[in-house]
Amino acid sequence: MEWYDWYAYSAFALYFAPVFFPKGNPTVQLLNTAAIFAVGFLMRPLGAWLLGVYADRHGRRAALLLSVRLMAGGSLLIALTPGFATIGVFAPGLLLLARLIQGLSVGGEYGTSATYLSEMAGAKHRGFWSSFQYLTLMGGQLVALLVQLSLQQILSAGQLAGWGWRIPFAIGAIAALGALYLRTHMGETAAFEAKKAATGAEAESEGAVPSKGQLRMLMQHPRAVFTVVGLTLGGTLAFYTFTTYAQKFLVNTSGFSKEQATLISFGVMAVALLFQPLLGMISDKVGRRPVLLMFGLGATLGTVPVLRLLAQTHDAWVAAGLLVLVLFVVSGYTSISAVVKAELFPTEIRALGVGLPFALTVAIFGGTAEFVALAAKDAGVEEWFYWYVTACALLSLLVYWRMGETRGEQGRMTE
Repeated sequence: MEWYDWYAYSAFALYFAPVFFPKGNPTVQLLNTAAIFAVGFLMRPLGAWLLGVYADRHGRRAALLLSVRLMAGGSLLIALTPGFATIGVFAPGLLLLARLIQGLSVGGEYGTSATYLSEMAGAKHRGFWSSFQYLTLMGGQLVALLVQLSLQQILSAGQLAGWGWRIPFAIGAIAALGALYLRTHMGETAAFEAKKAATGAEAESEGAVPSKGQLRMLMQHPRAVFTVVGLTLGGTLAFYTFTTYAQKFLVNTSGFSKEQATLISFGVMAVALLFQPLLGMISDKVGRRPVLLMFGLGATLGTVPVLRLLAQTHDAWVAAGLLVLVLFVVSGYTSISAVVKAELFPTEIRALGVGLPFALTVAIFGGTAEFVALAAKDAGVEEWFYWYVTACALLSLLVYWRMGETRGEQGRMTE
């Protein structure tokens, strides 16, 4: 539900963009909402740092409880904020504030939940269970699209654009209470409890010497930090290009209606969910590196041809087929990215190590994907964006080629 709250913004931007910004060019209105979407990502590194430190000191469960409270507050604020016609510039200002709060939440959510899943999973099936990180992330997008499809059937286009778009944010705020209940009843990981007990015993024997700063500890693992940045770079940009931005691309470039684009995106995401545990399970057999190499090579060679074909097609089945194909390739990254990052760091710094470099990379590349794409289109050079995605995928491919196999680092998960 937390990921649903985050992606409801992107799913319904086509409807609320005219409400929060002055009337004008639809591409410019979408550009404004994409800019706020990107700014929300800029808060993710801060959230990853604050909640990552909190999780490494006080537990994964405590940090996950805090993140869901922040997300619920942000969704409620969007649901209740009046439009530009009522309060002028305060409307986009409050929208921005809500996204900043949600950015803090998601920044802490990813690293902590990835760490929690990886530490809870058994050594032999860690890739499979950790794949549920992106399965739930994509599931949140799918639920947002399902709500959108339902509202498109129930409400008229005018009602949806006027006030109906507020419903999904109200649903998110209420549903977060259910997520909060579930998280209050889940246990802490054995790895964290063991490290906490060992640290406590060590501190007691040494006269309770204060622990090192978390960031200083993180900087003792520079290779792992830069590996997280490199393996995330192409993956996050490809993921946001072919999921959240794809829906707008289908409307703004391919010429599909909003309803058609939503239906295509929903069907594609439903299929892509199945790829996550499948490729996670394969990584448990053959290793993480071959699966990452599959993504890097496929994204480098296939991005430009797929986007060109997608821009030219007016057939919904062809568009869906192209997106399913490319999301299978992208799943080579999404299915195992959580476990690969977690396997790079020891327990006492794992949540921060996974979350902070990931959040910084996502903020710079994933969060700006829509903005860069729409800016290129507005400038009449849309294909430049295709090559931009390709170049980032190539950089990640080079990292995958040079990095070692992390599946052999199973001992780290119990340190």
